[in-house]
Amino acid sequence: MEWEHLFEDLEGQLGAEWEAERAALDAESERLRIAKLSLHDRLRALGSARLSLEFVDDERWEAELRAVGADWIGVEARQDPRLRIVPLQAIAGIGADHGTLLDSLGSNAAAPGLRERMTFGFMLRDLARRRTPVTVARRGTDPQHGTIDRAGADHLDLALHDPGESRRARSVRGFRVIPFVAVSWVRVERGHSAVL
Repeated sequence: MEWEHLFEDLEGQLGAEWEAERAALDAESERLRIAKLSLHDRLRALGSARLSLEFVDDERWEAELRAVGADWIGVEARQDPRLRIVPLQAIAGIGADHGTLLDSLGSNAAAPGLRERMTFGFMLRDLARRRTPVTVARRGTDPQHGTIDRAGADHLDLALHDPGESRRARSVRGFRVIPFVAVSWVRVERGHSAVL
C-alpha cells in the first residue's frame, strides 16, 4: 500500500514538472513569436480600428484605419472623409484601446495581399498618373495643395495650385521637390476610392 502511495506521489510530481516545463516552453515560444512581429504586421491585424495618431512633428489626430501598405497607412481623420496616406516614418506613436492593441498581437493574420506590398512611392506615382489633387503636409511647415507631377524613388514633384483648381499651366503658382522623409501625410482631395 505504501508503494502505491509513493508511486502516485511521484507521478503527481512528474506531471506537475512536465506541466511547468510545457508552460515555460509555451511562454518562450510566444515571446519569440512576438519578437518577430513588425509594426506592419500589427497594423494589418488591426483591420479598421480607431486610432490616435501622434506624428514626429507633434501633430495629433484621431483616425480610422482604412488600408495598410508596405510602408504607409491609409486613414480617415475624424470628421474628414478624405483619405490620408501616412508614411510609417512620420508616425511617432499610435494610441488605441488595450483590447485593440492585444488583438494586433494575434497570430492568425492572413498572408499580405497586393495592397500590403504597395510602397509609399507607388501610391504617389498612382496619384500622379491619375492627376489627383492632393494636400501634402511636411514636417514643420503648413500643408501645401497641388498635384503630384511625378514621384521618384525618394521624392515627389508637387505643382502648387489652389484647392478646387485643376492642374493647368495658368493655375500653377510654383513647384516643390519634396523628399519622402519630409512628408507627414498626403490627403487625397477627391476620388480616393479609386486609389485603394
